Amino acid sequence: MLIRNLCTIALTAVVLTLAGCSGGVLDPKGQVGVEEKWLIIICTLLMLIVVLPVIVLTLYFAWKYRASRDFEVYTPKWAHSTKIEAAVWSIPVLIIVVLGVITWKSTHALDPYKPLEGKGEHMTVEVVSLNWKWLFIYPEQGIATVNELVFPADKPVAFKITSEGTMNSFFIPQLGSQIYSMAGMETKLHLIADEPGTYEGFSANYSGKGFTGMSFDAIATPTNEDFDAWVEKVKREGGELDSASYEALTEPTEFHPVEYFADVKDGLFHDIIMKFMKDHGEMNYYSKPENAVQGQHEAAQHNAQHIGAHETEAEE
Repeated sequence: MLIRNLCTIALTAVVLTLAGCSGGVLDPKGQVGVEEKWLIIICTLLMLIVVLPVIVLTLYFAWKYRASRDFEVYTPKWAHSTKIEAAVWSIPVLIIVVLGVITWKSTHALDPYKPLEGKGEHMTVEVVSLNWKWLFIYPEQGIATVNELVFPADKPVAFKITSEGTMNSFFIPQLGSQIYSMAGMETKLHLIADEPGTYEGFSANYSGKGFTGMSFDAIATPTNEDFDAWVEKVKREGGELDSASYEALTEPTEFHPVEYFADVKDGLFHDIIMKFMKDHGEMNYYSKPENAVQGQHEAAQHNAQHIGAHETEAEE
């Protein structure tokens, strides 16, 4: 009866625990999120191969060798068992090997910088974390929003992410990976929503007193037409996002309301990144040309020295 009651209590606890998983990483709505969910489950089960026997044997030994069982064999000089040693070492080693293989494969398969294969052309959204709000720039549509991210369902999205200052973490739990936003740097993330819906997004990195209000709705529209209709709504209701209005937007605010911009300054996202790089000259993040990380003045000096060395060699 006691064992049955304990099983009932354990099962009830598991059901109640899983009931609270709605809306999180264990309730994925996108390809990346689904793959990460199964990775979490598989790794947890593999680790439980060690944890569960330890728990069971701990309870078993406590019961078997209780004080009232004075008829058990007493062997105070026992010190070694080859079978036990083999089990204690071989099982964890095998689990670590399996986990290593899974981690290696999943790390490459779920690389956030890698576009989603077989999903078609990606839509680009440029993301800027501010204190304490999110700015989303749609370069292909020429619009921008604050604290509202909209895209069509079944349409892969390529996020380019940076920060105005404080480091933050861009995270939509039901869609997949989180990645950091850092000033003067561009990080990337590729996600997709497999079904329409509104998903919670937020910063997963503490960034000050307004951190709790730094959230947004990620809305996956049922069709491309619905997304186009939303774009038209932004163009009708939005203002202009130029350098001056962007500087005003960078002022710290808490629980900032949704805001639309119908006209966005060309290259604003690039300007936000490069504002921290003005002493190092322009940089190409992708082709990485020679001297890309040198300032214009330093690069000129380097080129002059290089040319001078060639001329000296030619004269000799």
